[in-house]
Amino acid sequence: MTLAKKKAMTAYLFLAIPLVFFLGVRFGPMSYAMVRSTTDWSLLRNTNEFLALENFKAVLGDPVFMKALVNTIHYAILGAPLVIILSLAIALLLNRITMGRSFFRLVYILPYITPIVAVSWVWRWMYQSPPLGIINALFSALGLPAMDFLLSPDQALHSILAVNVWVEIGYCVTIFLAGIQTIPMDCIEAARIDGANGRQVLFKIVLPLLMPITLFLAIMQGIQFLRIFTPVYNMSTQGMGGPLDSTKSAALYIYQTAFTKFELGRAAAASLFLFALIMTVTLIQLKLFDKKATNGEVA
Repeated sequence: MTLAKKKAMTAYLFLAIPLVFFLGVRFGPMSYAMVRSTTDWSLLRNTNEFLALENFKAVLGDPVFMKALVNTIHYAILGAPLVIILSLAIALLLNRITMGRSFFRLVYILPYITPIVAVSWVWRWMYQSPPLGIINALFSALGLPAMDFLLSPDQALHSILAVNVWVEIGYCVTIFLAGIQTIPMDCIEAARIDGANGRQVLFKIVLPLLMPITLFLAIMQGIQFLRIFTPVYNMSTQGMGGPLDSTKSAALYIYQTAFTKFELGRAAAASLFLFALIMTVTLIQLKLFDKKATNGEVA
């Protein structure tokens, strides 16, 4: 074998390791769930009756699932853009300072590296009614009325969403800051010599060069919010996604269907709907960013 073929064989060998892992841990269980979604699969019954599309019809006809699906879309539409915008703004500000940059990076990344279960329970305590909840205690000290937060159907979803946004910002800030620091200063200095102001430098140089990173983070955050589970389970009362299913996500619905009602076939069908939603949103994001690149908005 030539040296080039040996290098290619080595590369294929290293690529085969994660491929085997993906097929065994990801694709394998997903294929099994697709097959089981058409059967009467339950932990309480030893049956494997073929039901065709009955599980899918039952899931689509369940108003609780539709409510959970709407909540999930709500989480993604509000959460992902908010994380991207805030983290980009923070990264741009951090890039301007020289003293204490490492300290601020640590402060912002701490919520992300802290176990989300611990974060959820701390915020759940902070959201409590006065005098237990520190946020409502602060409101009372300022003469403002106390908020219901997790006890209100109108406020609960946004209260949980705020926590997840706060957690995810640290990761995105780190990635954006790393991307900003790789931008050649020659481009920015040349633009300033040509008379470009700060706004023009930002929108004509910095943001276009950050577009690949923005695409990556937008996709990752979209997926993260579409499959949100842990904050909802730990912050809602008894992990039920309340009050009145106002915070229940599709992932929590799947969990409850599988491990509370023990209807694994129906849970598998619901998981395929969630998979289709995530895939659709991801393809839309790729199409939109590709269109911007085609129109010359990306350098």
